[in-house]
Amino acid sequence: MAGGITDTGELYSPYVGLVYMFNLIVGTGALTMPKAFATAGWLVSLILIMFLGFMSYMTTTFVMEAMAAANAQLRWKRMEKHKEDDDEDSSSGVSDSDVLLPDGYARSETRPILSVQRRGSPSIFEITERVEMGQMASMFFNKVGINLFYFCIIIYLYGDLAIYAAAVPVSLMQVTCSVTGNHSCGVEDVTKYNDTDKCWGPIRRIDAYRLYLAAFTLLLGPFTFFNVQKTKYLQIMTSLMRWIAFVVMIILALIRISKGEGEGHPPLAQLSGIPNLFGVCVYSFMCQHSLPSLITPISKKQHVNKLVLLDYVLILGFYSLLSFTAIYCFRNETLMDMYTLNFTNPNITNIAFIRYFLGLFPVFTISTNFPIIAVTLRNNWKTLFHREGGTYPWVVDRIVFPAITLIPPVLVAVCTHDLESLVGITGAYAGNGIQYIIPAFLAYCSRKDTQLIFGSGTVNNHLSPFRHIFWIWFVLLWSLFCFVFVTANIILSETKL
Repeated sequence: MAGGITDTGELYSPYVGLVYMFNLIVGTGALTMPKAFATAGWLVSLILIMFLGFMSYMTTTFVMEAMAAANAQLRWKRMEKHKEDDDEDSSSGVSDSDVLLPDGYARSETRPILSVQRRGSPSIFEITERVEMGQMASMFFNKVGINLFYFCIIIYLYGDLAIYAAAVPVSLMQVTCSVTGNHSCGVEDVTKYNDTDKCWGPIRRIDAYRLYLAAFTLLLGPFTFFNVQKTKYLQIMTSLMRWIAFVVMIILALIRISKGEGEGHPPLAQLSGIPNLFGVCVYSFMCQHSLPSLITPISKKQHVNKLVLLDYVLILGFYSLLSFTAIYCFRNETLMDMYTLNFTNPNITNIAFIRYFLGLFPVFTISTNFPIIAVTLRNNWKTLFHREGGTYPWVVDRIVFPAITLIPPVLVAVCTHDLESLVGITGAYAGNGIQYIIPAFLAYCSRKDTQLIFGSGTVNNHLSPFRHIFWIWFVLLWSLFCFVFVTANIILSETKL
């Protein structure tokens, strides 16, 4: 889960917010999308990615609506406190003119709520305070719902860490073994290797992978035991590297296709690849958990829904361009789980710097994110088990929580480095909850609370365009269908084996 884009109170323009959101969504999941497109077929992939992009946009508007409702509730509570303070001041002989009122929203909060709405003052539903999803869950859900929320977030973060822990060693293994190994340089031989093939002398590829995984864990694992901060300059550097890598891959694929060297002949539809494509697409459109950090600092939010829609259209176009150039440039069986690794072959480009830059690109960007995700997961564990007024013993706080954060994803990475499956499973299950179920319930519960507190006539100016109850039920039914479909497919696949 991405951390805050800016500190609370630091504002930026709507278009800067649009860029931040684009950078957050377009991440590691995009690198596994070409392989998923190839296995599912180009037509079914295009239809599914458009539909899932629409569903993700819908639930994004649900989260923004819940953020506005949470802001209104917080203001209402402060308003009630102001009224109590005013009553105490009146009883002690202090006049209203002697009470110093804060500027802006707080001043309007000392008047009745309907008065605030009628006089044209800033809406009580304006999103000015960053209310994270955990806080919204505690405001709108009961105890069971809160625990299920944290369970879903934790499982998703574990999946994220497992993907990161596998992606870096896989990239290092592929780059270094292709340099030192005795393999053909032909494009057709890019993916024809086994884990038992030799890498360096007696060292097999799987041994090299595990050595890199051990080094990755030893170097970055200790950060789980401390607090880390994502600096502005680190964010700029990783964003710049990401864009250079994506643009270079698209250009190289287009050059090969324009020269008639494209070898891809993707099928129209292949139903067996749909479950994994679903998980990859859900993972690749994930941003709901970071919306409070993205939306709150935007200075003008009157047209935020339209800007977010524009973002989704741009992202959909970008994903389609990346995936279609990939599946027509490379044959299905040669597409790698991590798309950047297809460009480590000298036949694709004879510029060594580009080959190594693309091959090692996941190493640099993922390595900077791993400690941040790990600390986020560790803090969610602490929050889940925290009791009011209680503190953790030093051993539990500094050893147990970091250990249960770090060990499981590393063990998963030891057992498998199938990135496409890891991304697919993480997106299909935990991603399903975060992107569909939680936003739908946040919208439903926040609407009920808003009506109870402010009355049915009060209008949330950030109400989702999908305001009818039908859309909430549609999202929940869709998430249930996806869960059953993916689970059934996994069971059937295992039975065939």
